[in-house]
Amino acid sequence: MNVMTVDGYSAKIEYDPETDMFRGEILGLNGGADFYGRNPKELRAEFKRSLAVFLDVCKGKGIEPRRSYSGKFNLRIPPELHERVAIAAQAEGKSINTLAQEALAQRVAA
Repeated sequence: MNVMTVDGYSAKIEYDPETDMFRGEILGLNGGADFYGRNPKELRAEFKRSLAVFLDVCKGKGIEPRRSYSGKFNLRIPPELHERVAIAAQAEGKSINTLAQEALAQRVAA
């Protein structure tokens, strides 16, 4: 995964062949903010500029810049996987929720 982080904000980085530049999209915002750069140094500088503009606009409008999350989401999995997960959780003396939390935390650990 191509992710760049600045001041606690993360952006997905992709190459844009039409512009022959790298494009970043800041994630987890209450709106959209993107930026472009030819190399990592330029990309990071543009990330900082784009983020500063976004935060200023949010402040001026009284909007919380980060999207809020409830901590709940539904996950649909095949019944066979559900059974294996339930058995693994029982074997470890854990709930499915705890097992899923641990697996998700491990997946996104920096």
